[in-house]
Amino acid sequence: MNTSAKSEATYALIVDAAMEMAAGEGIGKLSLGELAKRTGISKSGVFSRVGSLESLQSAVLDEYDRRFGEEVFLPSLQQPAGLPRLQTQVMLWLKKVTDESTRNSCLYTAGAFEFDDLEGPLRDRVEQGVSRWRASLRKTVLQAMEAGHLRPDTDPEQLVFEIYSLIIGAMHDVRFLRDPSAPKRMQRAFNRLISTYKSFNEIE
Repeated sequence: MNTSAKSEATYALIVDAAMEMAAGEGIGKLSLGELAKRTGISKSGVFSRVGSLESLQSAVLDEYDRRFGEEVFLPSLQQPAGLPRLQTQVMLWLKKVTDESTRNSCLYTAGAFEFDDLEGPLRDRVEQGVSRWRASLRKTVLQAMEAGHLRPDTDPEQLVFEIYSLIIGAMHDVRFLRDPSAPKRMQRAFNRLISTYKSFNEIE
C-alpha cells in the first residue's frame, strides 16, 4: 500500500471510529484523545489527519450524510415520483433510525437535542443537515401533489412536520423505551396520516 492509500485508510479508520463514538455518546462528546485510544493512533497522528476537533465533527456529519444518502435517499429515487417515492423514503428512514444498534443512531436528531440551547458552528452544521433533509421531504411531497397523489390543498410544511414528529416518536420508543413494536406502530400511524392527505382519485 502506497503512502497516499495508507493515509486515506487511516483517515477512514479515524472517521469510522468517530462516528461510532458520536452515535453512542453524542457528537459533542468527540475527543481527539479518546479517538487516539480507540484507534491505537497517537493523538498527534489523529490531529495530523483530521485537523481540529471541529473539522473532525464536520467530517463525521459529512460521512453520515453520505451513508444516509446511500441507504435512504438514493434507493427512494428508484421509485416513481410522488407517493411511492415518499412512502419509500419514510420507510427506509424509519428502518435506519429505529435499528437498535448504536451505529445507526441518527446524529442529526440526537444533535438537535444536544445543541438546542447552544450556539456555535456545530449547532449551525446540525441545523443545516436537518433543514436539508426536511427540504428533501418537502420536495417529494410537492411531487406527490403534482402527480395527483395528494390533495391539492395539502400544506407541505405541515405534512413534513407531522412525518418528522412520527419518526422522532418512533426513535424515542425504540431507543429509550426499548419497545420493539414502535416501528410497526409508526408505520400504521404514517399510513393513517397519508390517508387523510390522499386525493379523491387515489382513495378510489
